[in-house]
Amino acid sequence: MGLLAHVPNAITVSRILLIPVFVVCFWDPTPERSLVAAAVFGLAALTDAIDGYMARRLGHITQLGKILDPIADKLLVLTALVLLVDFGRVAAWIAILLASREFIITGLRVVAAREHIDLTPETTGKIKMAAQVVAVLFLILDESVSASWHFHNVGTSVLLISLALSLISAAQYIQQFARQMFPRGGTGRGEL
Repeated sequence: MGLLAHVPNAITVSRILLIPVFVVCFWDPTPERSLVAAAVFGLAALTDAIDGYMARRLGHITQLGKILDPIADKLLVLTALVLLVDFGRVAAWIAILLASREFIITGLRVVAAREHIDLTPETTGKIKMAAQVVAVLFLILDESVSASWHFHNVGTSVLLISLALSLISAAQYIQQFARQMFPRGGTGRGEL
């Protein structure tokens, strides 16, 4: 397998490298630049599905991949949200709540890794990520299409759905962590 085994992680790294390209394209969002930015963002988001599929298909899921993949996702979406807030397309409170959730879950993952607890991704979290990608694409393209298409309203609605899913997913991760950290009838892992 050799070199092929590193392809999923290389695809994940490419997602991180596409973030500055997206920022440059969307920095001054004219209708044409927004279309290019949406294409770059969409390509970067697509790599999320490709790297995971390839890692499972090749049977080569690595610790590096488990760390890099969610970081790449968070960087991509949070970068887009910051720009969308700056251009008045997303309310700051939505971005703050989404970013706060990501920082809390990332911290929880760090503690879980230190305690050798494997937090498996929940389906809700995967749906949340897909909803965020769809919402961001609609909001990037908002001023590139006729207002009669209501891209802003659709994007905002989907983003609010993703916010609800984010909170549900966070609760699931916390519950999963607590069950493994403090099993019923036993002592916490820190006391073993």
